[in-house]
Amino acid sequence: MAKKSVTKNYIYNLMYQIMTLILPLITAPYISRVLGAENIGIYSYTLSISAYFILFGSLGIALYGQREIAYKQKDKEKYSITFWEIFFLRILTMSIALVLYYFIFVKGKQYQVFYKVLILEIIGNCIDISWLFQGLEEFKKTVTRNMLVKLISVVCIFLLVKTKNDLYIYFWIYVLSVLIGNISLWLYVPKYVSKIKLKNLHFLKHLKPTIALFIPQIAMQVYTLLDKTMVGAIISDKSEVGYYDQGQKIIKILLTVITSLGTVMLPRIANTYSRGKKEEITGYMKKSFNMVFVLSFPMIFGIVAVSKAFVPVFFGPGYEKVVILINVISPIILLIGLSNVTGTQYLLPTKRQKEFTTSVVCGALVNFAMNICLIWNFGAIGASIGTVVAELTVTLVQMYFVRNDFNIKKIARLSRNYIIASIVMFIVCLVVGKIVNDNFISVVAQVTIGGLTYSVCLLMLKDEFVKEILNKIKMKIKYKKEEKPYGKK
Repeated sequence: MAKKSVTKNYIYNLMYQIMTLILPLITAPYISRVLGAENIGIYSYTLSISAYFILFGSLGIALYGQREIAYKQKDKEKYSITFWEIFFLRILTMSIALVLYYFIFVKGKQYQVFYKVLILEIIGNCIDISWLFQGLEEFKKTVTRNMLVKLISVVCIFLLVKTKNDLYIYFWIYVLSVLIGNISLWLYVPKYVSKIKLKNLHFLKHLKPTIALFIPQIAMQVYTLLDKTMVGAIISDKSEVGYYDQGQKIIKILLTVITSLGTVMLPRIANTYSRGKKEEITGYMKKSFNMVFVLSFPMIFGIVAVSKAFVPVFFGPGYEKVVILINVISPIILLIGLSNVTGTQYLLPTKRQKEFTTSVVCGALVNFAMNICLIWNFGAIGASIGTVVAELTVTLVQMYFVRNDFNIKKIARLSRNYIIASIVMFIVCLVVGKIVNDNFISVVAQVTIGGLTYSVCLLMLKDEFVKEILNKIKMKIKYKKEEKPYGKK
């Protein structure tokens, strides 16, 4: 099997992750007006219920499966056995979750019609095998399929959802996009997976390790769900939840650019680890840390610089508090980026999930404790501070665990050029913001001039990582020019 391009896989995954964040921003204004607040509330609530059953039914199978396939990706026979074992285990666990869901909610009275439709969502997740292609580093297959299905579903929303009575249609569009998208991946299975006799399969042996990966996934839900729940429960003014959610949305879009690298690097490092290539892993890790630094520092300084002009343009009037929340929570871009490298890209693929779990559980406990202390007095700002401290805890705990594997001081020194260039960019952006009064023009000018300033600073500082990237681009251009005369005219 040919060695896959990490860069191409990263770009494919990044494109998909950005699209999954941008498409809801396109459809949300339309859907909120057509269906109304009550219907949107019903949709969100019922979906959150099915999401819990999918979470518990999936255990840690997707992440575990991706890693195990990556270990054996050079041996088709071995990874085929692993694939079928893990798939049948997923069928078993998701079936149990589906039966419980049916008797608890589908047999109930309220929203029964919608819960019935969501059965197809659970079935769709039951047959999801995207983890196979991620483990084989065939990201193009999953990304192109998902992007096509999502784009078709957006078109269907605008064509078919016209009134408040179309909530049922909206549900069907969602569940069919999940189901059809996951069924389509099975078309590629005969090419990549061998047929195996059932008697040779021992799927229950995978149960214990999937549960080990499931625990940190549950802990991570604290970060995504508990903050909003606690703000809503503690503060009577529910607009605080709205402000917090909107501030998180912007940071998550920026985070996607960085965390997409983890999805791509996990199978690559897992496969390298299985071949005992420790020096090669160290090289990958250095590049990952460099990538986090080169992207996160300008994002943090940049979003803080433009937030005052950006928030009114993006969210409209009445969201001024979001500016403060973005500024407070922006450091998690760096912190999650670093923990993504040490955790997702290193601890998990090298079979050190106990240490990964410990770090995430510590973060979850700190997050809960900080929320209790801060939300009463500071509302959404308190929740934002709690999130930053929790992410700092996760990063520090993971850095402690990998201290003997990597030179932490050396890694920290990699950030010097990016901090200097980001500070210069920040000052330039503030000056531009003072000169330009119109918010929209100000955002465009700050982002454009800020980006150019950052790039020029790194070139002036003769940054080694940037030079390496530029040299690779030059080599590819040169190669294509030399190849062109022999190609088609």
